[in-house]
Amino acid sequence: MATTDVNVADATPKSRKLPPEVNIFFVLIGIAVLFEVLGWIFQGQSFLGNFARLKIMILQVSVLGIISVGVTQIIITGGIDLSSGSLVAAVSMVSMSFAQTSEYGLDRVLYPALVDLPVIIPIIVGLVVGACAGFINGWLIAYTKIPPFIATLGMMVAARGFAKWYTQGKPISFPTDSFARIGEGMNPVIIFCIVAVIFHIAMKYTRYGKFTYALGANETAARVSGINVERQKVKIYVIAGTLSALAAIVVCSRGQTAQPGMGLMYELDAIAMAVIGGTSLAGGRGSIIGTAIGMVILGVILSGFTFLRLDAYYQEMMKGAIIVGAVIIDTYRQKKKV
Repeated sequence: MATTDVNVADATPKSRKLPPEVNIFFVLIGIAVLFEVLGWIFQGQSFLGNFARLKIMILQVSVLGIISVGVTQIIITGGIDLSSGSLVAAVSMVSMSFAQTSEYGLDRVLYPALVDLPVIIPIIVGLVVGACAGFINGWLIAYTKIPPFIATLGMMVAARGFAKWYTQGKPISFPTDSFARIGEGMNPVIIFCIVAVIFHIAMKYTRYGKFTYALGANETAARVSGINVERQKVKIYVIAGTLSALAAIVVCSRGQTAQPGMGLMYELDAIAMAVIGGTSLAGGRGSIIGTAIGMVILGVILSGFTFLRLDAYYQEMMKGAIIVGAVIIDTYRQKKKV
């Protein structure tokens, strides 16, 4: 009888404990309500009632959300990826060069031999470029043992240089209609949702996800348990590079142009989304759902500042403060567990 009482007592707190994603969702609601109140006070209008504004906000952050899904998996392992934004630029330049149309004249096309190709070709070429860059990142980190910060920093500089070299700094435009349709309407949001669902399932219900969490929790223990740590790291970085490439295809399709300066600061925004969504920079904890909520939180904050007509530099300062604050909270949680 006594044993039964102990079991019930132990089970009760666990049953009342809310998932971290629920707490993050409550934060999202609180921020949205705050901007709604401030909107009526300072602007005399509703923030949440303007669906056109909310639609634009979701479209803007959905491309970053695709990148953040890959970045989240890397951070869960205790790593970091600083090359995402530069990969967006490099892949955009390459993909758009394979997606040009002859409709506006061959004299305006970068490579006349590559015009009017089927849409699948620029997509595959772009994804391969991203996967190769991710493979280089993963191989360097896994087999040369250099820190992820240094490996991805090198890729960040190299990929940006490649984007500038590829066309000597010139933009590429005039894509085919089929390529331009990739980023039309709400397609970026749909693509993000598909990516998020796939990797939520992969992280939660497959060996890939279990191995990824194991690396972040204790790499030595993961190795002892039979996990091929090096192979798993390469897989994760390849996936992150491929998702950055997918984001690049969406963003250059939506804008119907590719420029070497695209993707600036995208990597930091993606990291911010993951950290705001509860992914621990110490590794071992995080979720795709949390990152998706973090994506919306960051979008609501930036859209709210624009709504209140605050200057862009205030937005950047606040974004930095949010990242630091999220890391401080995560550090406090880690100490509390110990």
